[in-house]
Amino acid sequence: MTRARTPLLIGLVVALLLGLVVYAAYATRAADFDAPSPLDAAAPQGLEKFYTQDLDWSECGRAHCAWVTVPIDYADPDGPTTRVRMALYPATGESKRSVFVNPGGPGGSAIDFAGTMAGSLGGDVREHADVVGVDPRGVGLSTPLTCLSDRDFDAYTASDPDPDDAQEIAAQRKGFTELGEACVDGSGDLAAHVSTVEAARDMDVVRALLGRKKLDWFGASYGTELGAVYAELFPDRVGRMVLDGAVDPTLDSVESSFGQATGFQRALQAYAEDCVARDDCPLGDDADAGVAKIADLMDQLDAKPLPGDGKRQLTEGLAFYGIAVTLYEKEAWPTLTQALRAAFNGDGKILVALSDIYFGRQDDGTYESNQGQVISAVNCLDTPEGLTEADVEAQIPRFVAASPVFGRALAWGALGCSDWPIEATSPLPEIDGKGAPPIVVVGTTRDPATPYESAKALASQLDSAVLLTRDGDGHTAYLSGNACITKAIDRYLADGTVPKDGTRC
Repeated sequence: MTRARTPLLIGLVVALLLGLVVYAAYATRAADFDAPSPLDAAAPQGLEKFYTQDLDWSECGRAHCAWVTVPIDYADPDGPTTRVRMALYPATGESKRSVFVNPGGPGGSAIDFAGTMAGSLGGDVREHADVVGVDPRGVGLSTPLTCLSDRDFDAYTASDPDPDDAQEIAAQRKGFTELGEACVDGSGDLAAHVSTVEAARDMDVVRALLGRKKLDWFGASYGTELGAVYAELFPDRVGRMVLDGAVDPTLDSVESSFGQATGFQRALQAYAEDCVARDDCPLGDDADAGVAKIADLMDQLDAKPLPGDGKRQLTEGLAFYGIAVTLYEKEAWPTLTQALRAAFNGDGKILVALSDIYFGRQDDGTYESNQGQVISAVNCLDTPEGLTEADVEAQIPRFVAASPVFGRALAWGALGCSDWPIEATSPLPEIDGKGAPPIVVVGTTRDPATPYESAKALASQLDSAVLLTRDGDGHTAYLSGNACITKAIDRYLADGTVPKDGTRC
């Protein structure tokens, strides 16, 4: 868990891999691609040069890519600029719409996710809809937010997420401040302007450049917050919007972290109940006792790390991430079983490897993206906090009661943005999306990272929302293989048929 208000990362690793395999069956029409023209409609005052800029398109695999220039600070459109990268997968037939997609994070690559969704959305959707991925400012292939070196980020992720005394608390707080300072040193003005509000404004620029009067949107996890903010800023420009694995944007850092403590413990309990029903489960034959055994392992790692991959030890922090990443996909539960069996026998190698998957760390010690760092920058600009150590300590009993395994670490994680050294200029607005057409909010009952309660909350906050529910395990619904969910969302994106509010699958 990063030291900030955050949905956890890498929620769609397995789904992305599956989606990319599916997409291989599709062929794009590179030779037939007609570059879209910007809308003739007037751009917002002072932003005309951004809304009408010429794009230089190039083929990039099965997609067509372009750079889009946007102001670093929308309050100063004549000031410094940054660039965001876009990939467009053309419709299989006549293009009439563009479905923008975002996988969450914040920090996940929308360009990668667009490749997945281009092959996963139903044929009726794809016949007339391009799929567009825009890596948000500071993320992925867009001009990246540059912060800690790989070596320093290794130390950051391995640090104790559950401080036991004043010295450890001070070290944790210093580490978070140093992360923010590194972002300023590496990226200058951009470090103060990677908020969700600014990313949503970038999406509107791209919408206009693609010649679309309306923005169709499929957002997963944090992508639901980005979509909801867009609906608040530009309700009259919303087309068909799906928010899958919804975030509740009204929660402060404490309640957001508490929701995740509840969600991850619920998912861990479901895993344990599945495990003990099988032969040779390392948790024994009682789910509650098995969860307690995992909690004991975390306490032991806090006192004495285990041997890991030869170069790094398995710390409590790395075990936290290694266990968490397997709870996003039920298909990963057998891997968690292997990892726990090894750890109980004194071998932390598998859990270290799983923590690397969580952060996108490669075998050579480099990171495939900055997602583990940019998540903190975005969250702290969205929801600046003023918590004290006493505030956190008062919450710890409640967190531990909700999650003996994850509770203390998530409670201390809520403190992070109090130490972020960059002033927020565009915090999240109050969101109701009034004036937008129907928005489909999707929740999964045992989602660990964005608990089902958050989907219900967002659906109640958005003026035009309907709630679609998947009864199941894992993070998000559409790529889970649930045919009922797939049919409802595909039909909505294809012809605008809105699912009945309260539908359960």
